Amino acid sequence: MTGAEIMAAVSFFIGLLGFVAGIWWRIEGKYNKVTDDLSAHKLHVAETYITKQGMREATESIMEAISGVKTAVDHMTLRVDRIVENQAKSRTTRT
Repeated sequence: MTGAEIMAAVSFFIGLLGFVAGIWWRIEGKYNKVTDDLSAHKLHVAETYITKQGMREATESIMEAISGVKTAVDHMTLRVDRIVENQAKSRTTRT
C-alpha cells in the first residue's frame, strides 16, 4: 500500500467514525429531550392529581361536614315544629 492509499483508508474510517458519532449525538439528544419531557409530566401529575389516600381524607372531611349540616337541619326542624305546636295551642277558641 502506498501512502495515498493508507491516507484514503484512514480518511474513510475517520469519516465513518464521525458519521456514527453524529448519529449517536442526535439519538442522545432525542433521548434527553424525551426524558426531560417525562420528568416534566411526572412533576405535573404529582402537583395536580391526588393520591387515593388523599382522596379518602378529602371524602371523609366532606362527609363529616355534610353530617354536621344534616344534624343542624334536624335540630332546626324540631325547633320549628315546637314553635308551630305552641302557636297552635294558643289560638284555640272556647265556645
